[in-house]
Amino acid sequence: MAVISEYEEEPAVDASLPPAAASAPLKYSQVAAAAASALAPEASSSGKHDDLLGQLLQQHKGQPFELLRSVFDFLGRKTDALGSQLLESRLQDIVASVKDQIAKKRELEAASVGSKAVPQVEKKVEPVKQDAVVQEKAAPVVVAETNGAKDAKVVKSEDVPASSDDKDEAEDSSSKGLAPNSGNGADHEKYSWTQTLSEVTVHIPIPPGTKSRAVSCEIKKKHLKVGLKGQPPILEGDLYNPITVDDSLWSIEDGKTLAVLLTKSNQMEWWKNVVKGEPEIDTQKVEPENSKLGDLDPETRQTVEKMMYDQRQKAMGLPTSEEKQKQDILKNFMKQHPEMDFSKAKMC
Repeated sequence: MAVISEYEEEPAVDASLPPAAASAPLKYSQVAAAAASALAPEASSSGKHDDLLGQLLQQHKGQPFELLRSVFDFLGRKTDALGSQLLESRLQDIVASVKDQIAKKRELEAASVGSKAVPQVEKKVEPVKQDAVVQEKAAPVVVAETNGAKDAKVVKSEDVPASSDDKDEAEDSSSKGLAPNSGNGADHEKYSWTQTLSEVTVHIPIPPGTKSRAVSCEIKKKHLKVGLKGQPPILEGDLYNPITVDDSLWSIEDGKTLAVLLTKSNQMEWWKNVVKGEPEIDTQKVEPENSKLGDLDPETRQTVEKMMYDQRQKAMGLPTSEEKQKQDILKNFMKQHPEMDFSKAKMC
């Protein structure tokens, strides 16, 4: 389905509610009301179930599709709605109707606001050149490798005298890219990003209380532009690889973070950055969580484990699984033909 991020226009949790009410488990009657609200286009615009739906969305960690999955699971167990022959056409009509209502609401809001610009953020952050970011992050790695110190301090390269060997090592380290963060992505000045084999998630800090109507986000197959209306884009450029637009979306988390979820078209490859031109990470150091591997089917898991093994072997300068297989074949052939001279044999 297409982007449905406008559902995040109101905060996920009503500030007037006590903490216990925001986190308490919801009863079946409440879920039924939420299901009816989610599937009835005439109710979606009223907003009378926003607090309840906000609690449900929070319990699903801000993932809209997981909330829909729970709603359909409930309907399948408690009603015969999923057995209807008109289910698919009915769902298409509902989605189309909701989109139309949201579009009309936007037009009305735009007309009422007029030409007023979104207030500028009071706290301005001076832009930092990409080269400086890469240099400061790469420098500690060089110091740690040459001195063998675990708690190396961040120092500028011009403050550290280096031999020719150290320079070569630093250049080789910087050419591979930054060390990935805990989410296999990178942390930058204005945003951070994480990734799995199937998805990339970008997190952008925004002023607390920012409404979804103040967000400008364009998600295309090969291009991304995201920021706040009336201000320069926070992140813009051609994507590292194509994405599936229909499975990508954005939402506001905790009222202060703009999250953009990008679904990769090729779900067997690690990204080095989100948009081209940004600092790249060293994908050879990417380490997926073991728990995530258990969610894959056997064939895909075997492929991922082989890829991870080959990355570690290359990083240590050792033969990959394919190269080892070729070496084993050559050894067996040499045993079977001892009369032959293999001194000049080369692996292709």
